[in-house]
Amino acid sequence: MSSTSSSSVPVQPVLHHVTCPGASKTDAATHCMAYWAWGDPSSERVLICVHGLSRQGRDFDTLARSLCQHYYVVCPDVVGRGESDWLADPKGYQVFGYVADMVALVQHLRAQRQASAPIEIDWVGTSMGGLIGLGFSTLPPEASGAHLRKFVLNDVGPRLRHDAIVRIGEYLGQPRRFTSEQEAADYLWSISTGFGPHTPEQWLALCRPLLRPAADGQGLILHYDPAIAEPFRAVSADSASSGEAALWQIYDGLRCQVLLLRGRDSDLLDAETAQSMTQRGPKAQLVEFAGVGHAPTLIAPDQVAAVHDFLLA
Repeated sequence: MSSTSSSSVPVQPVLHHVTCPGASKTDAATHCMAYWAWGDPSSERVLICVHGLSRQGRDFDTLARSLCQHYYVVCPDVVGRGESDWLADPKGYQVFGYVADMVALVQHLRAQRQASAPIEIDWVGTSMGGLIGLGFSTLPPEASGAHLRKFVLNDVGPRLRHDAIVRIGEYLGQPRRFTSEQEAADYLWSISTGFGPHTPEQWLALCRPLLRPAADGQGLILHYDPAIAEPFRAVSADSASSGEAALWQIYDGLRCQVLLLRGRDSDLLDAETAQSMTQRGPKAQLVEFAGVGHAPTLIAPDQVAAVHDFLLA
């Protein structure tokens, strides 16, 4: 592995962009996906961290800062979020489209490294980011551009409780305007108590990248395209159930080491599903966090340590 001195590691991430293919048949235009990068781009270890449904890549600042001595850490803003483009056709806001964007990202990283063969990557996926990772894992290395070495699934699995999906759908995409960062942080806490205990400073730091000045200059709005809610709200209990068998098949086919993180009070990933994931397929190592629901933010020291211990073992 390339050596990286502490003085050469950036205190803040560097923002980059990659061009991705059209997201749907009716939206063939390319779009740009932003990603935040930490550490030495020539490091032999690459870690890709993918966020949850209404979040963005800066969620991983604490984890990335702690790992960038060992990895080139890449934290994309999934399209429609953060600094990435918004799609003209909301039907493109689905996992299979996000997987295609991650392939474009990996191929971009390969080109930067002038690598002729697939590169080796580790993956941390929170909620939706874990589902994207599962989709990515189905591709052969020749198509994806990477071998998946270690995979951290953060509070997500093949079986997702529909009541949690309904809960998230109740606030996703709702128009909101805030007069201050603190007002926005208070609102975000009201819909995110499952994230578990945070100091006021930690919470404000986590919320600040989620805010943008309103176009008319009056207050602040959330960073994501409200249209990401359209395909999400189309998920019914029946469609979620029908997709479960396919997700179990993908999970059972994983050929990499897997760490499963779960908030002990999670309403999305139930305890029974988590236990099943330790007994079948890659037989994930399970770590649960008391006082946390959906989903651990990977800021608390014990959460960061769990990821460290797994990735660097």
